[in-house]
Amino acid sequence: MALTSRLKVLAISDRLIRRNPLLYRTIQRELAAFERLDADRRRKWQLHRLRALLKIAGRSAYGKRAGGSGFLGDRPILEKASIRQDPESFSVSPRWLTVGATTSGTTGTPLRLQRSFRSVVAEQVMVDRMVASAGLNPLRCRAATLRGDDIKPIGDRTPPFWRIANGGHRLVFSSNHLDRESATHFVAALRRYRPDVIFAYPTALEQLCTLMLQRGERMHVPLTACSSEVLSKATSDLAREALGTRIIGYYGQAERVAWAQGDPDNGYYFDPTYAVVELRPVESDDDADTYEVIGTGLWNRAMPLVRYRTGDQIKAPRGSNAVAIAEGRERFTTIVGRDNDYLVAPSGAHLIAINHIPRNVPHLVRAQFVQNSVHSVTLLVIATPGFDDQSRRQLLQQASVKFPPSMDIRIETTTQLFRNRSGKAPLVIRNLDGGT
Repeated sequence: MALTSRLKVLAISDRLIRRNPLLYRTIQRELAAFERLDADRRRKWQLHRLRALLKIAGRSAYGKRAGGSGFLGDRPILEKASIRQDPESFSVSPRWLTVGATTSGTTGTPLRLQRSFRSVVAEQVMVDRMVASAGLNPLRCRAATLRGDDIKPIGDRTPPFWRIANGGHRLVFSSNHLDRESATHFVAALRRYRPDVIFAYPTALEQLCTLMLQRGERMHVPLTACSSEVLSKATSDLAREALGTRIIGYYGQAERVAWAQGDPDNGYYFDPTYAVVELRPVESDDDADTYEVIGTGLWNRAMPLVRYRTGDQIKAPRGSNAVAIAEGRERFTTIVGRDNDYLVAPSGAHLIAINHIPRNVPHLVRAQFVQNSVHSVTLLVIATPGFDDQSRRQLLQQASVKFPPSMDIRIETTTQLFRNRSGKAPLVIRNLDGGT
């Protein structure tokens, strides 16, 4: 789809889907009413919606096979592989009544999902409430985006590296063009636009702020909201110094089974209006308890996912009450993982949104990018027998959107990916100056 067409779709979807006038205000009122409830009534509110969700989930092909009563604990843990193998068995609504999506594919294996219109609006309400908490009007504020958007060919090094969208309410940057040479243009565009809020991947935010401070540049942006990767205290400190900003990190997934927000200094809280969260103990040390996050979303009745294993972990202060954390009554310290998923271009730019490359490639099971040089990357692929030259060409074409022409990419099929010390096979392994 051409860029201008994508931007038009973005504006239309914002007005008619994400902020649908028939649903948006209703959900706002529901969540505002929840805030006025005491702890006991909040549990009843959540239980009422959970029971309705479980009833709907039981109508799907998977739900009929899994069985279970109205008690959440009777349902089996849902693994990503089950959705990957047969996504249609989780759907309970006609496709034309839903919004399609895929996961970010941080392990190189995206999932195909369906979302109800109501769940899409609920997600937007959550974001807007977060923006409003900083004293901004989410319907009128000007937002800049430093995420994984592809504005122009990566080999095109002439500005602009951004586009205006949403009738002037959004400035969308191509973060993969950001390096020492282009930083001056990025900063000048931000100064002209004067955003009220920046939505960013932490890796892109860190690079922007580092380059700004190296040049002695500073500006003021009221709010910066980060997601999709771990927001470190170091990145938060950089952003406050370079942008004079309040910074919020928020946690969610394409599967829409948990929501949390906060910051590295004060901790994070799960939102019980969004999902029912279960925390399974993983390990404890002298400073922290680590839990696995299992979630059941309360809004997506088109493809309800019950007791979904997110693959994410959180850390909480040692001896914390796991139930209170899951219910959003106590804080946790940080989300474990979700970082380092970028490659380094010869120019020094951090190439982000690498997880988009394997999406929708036939017969691809898992992928991993291994970088031993700024000039070349090896893409390891675990594939089924149908993976052929056409699949390779599609992979290379999708990679060409993210990689500059000066970088070579080589595809190798394999049966085993590289694993880190924790036993995980990350999407990106960087072996540059000893770093991974």
